[in-house]
Order: sequence, then C-alpha cells, then structure tokens
Amino acid sequence: MRYGRHLVFLLVLLAASGTGAYGQDVKKEAVGPVAADAKQEVRQPAPEAPAAASLVQSAEKRFVATPGADSVQHVEIVGGEYYLDPNYVVVRVNTPVELKVKKTPGYVPHDFVINAPEAGIELKTSLSDDWKTFTFTPTRAGKYEMFCDKKLLWFKSHKDRGMDGYIEVVP
Repeated sequence: MRYGRHLVFLLVLLAASGTGAYGQDVKKEAVGPVAADAKQEVRQPAPEAPAAASLVQSAEKRFVATPGADSVQHVEIVGGEYYLDPNYVVVRVNTPVELKVKKTPGYVPHDFVINAPEAGIELKTSLSDDWKTFTFTPTRAGKYEMFCDKKLLWFKSHKDRGMDGYIEVVP
C-alpha cells in the first residue's frame, strides 16, 4: 500500500489526459467581410468518438500485389498511431507472398496479427522500426483480417481504434 496513492494518481492522470482536448473551444481570426481588426470567436462542436473512429476505419488504402520477376508477390505494410498502410491487401491464391512489416517511430508498442490457418496464413509479430520479413503461400481464397491486438487497461484496443484491415486472397 506504500505506492497505492501514487498508482491511483497515475491512473487518474492517464484517464484525464485522454479526454481533455475534446471539450475545448477553438478561437479563429475572422476573415472575409468582417473588418480586419475585428476578431470573432468561433465555437466548433466537439467530435464524437464513434464518428471519428468510423472515419478512420472507413478510409481504405488498397494494394493489389502482382508477382514480380521472381514469381513472388511483394507487400510492405507500415503500422503506427492506430493505422495500417495499406489496410486492404489483395494477393493471389497458391502464389508465394513476401510480406514486410514495420512501425513508424514512436513510443506506443504495436504488433501485427493474421490468424487464418485455414488459408495457410498464421502470423503474429511485434512491430519495430526495422522491416521484418515473412513468407507464406495462401492456399484458400477468402477475406482474412489483419490487426494489432494491443490494448492498455480499459481503453479501446488498437484494433478498435482503427489499426486493422484485410488481406483478400483471390483465385
């Protein structure tokens, strides 16, 4: 119990730091027909969390892999700050795939998961600043989820915050 008060203070501080920016008013200088020396206060409505999250998740960055001279489909995915780029990858069935993953520089840890054993794709790795390379050959057509499964305490998981996507295997 010696550190109990410190732990409670830290948890309250973490919870408060995540909610402070949404309720603040924004001041902007007036432009256009208003006199140049006059200032006008503009209040913007606070963004709602579900709407913002759905915008992040709905922005699709699609990549269609084609076999190179070595007959391998090469795919590079960068993750970080709760996104995957690209977040929708299309590859051909029964053609080898070389997948490279890394994260953008930052302090938040992320990982990369594809759990589709029925298609011959099972992958879970922590993301780092350096490229990690994986090779697999998808054996079944279908749409399979790729995501970060990290989560801190009671906060939304990284997947729920938009760090997810799909790998589609086509005939």
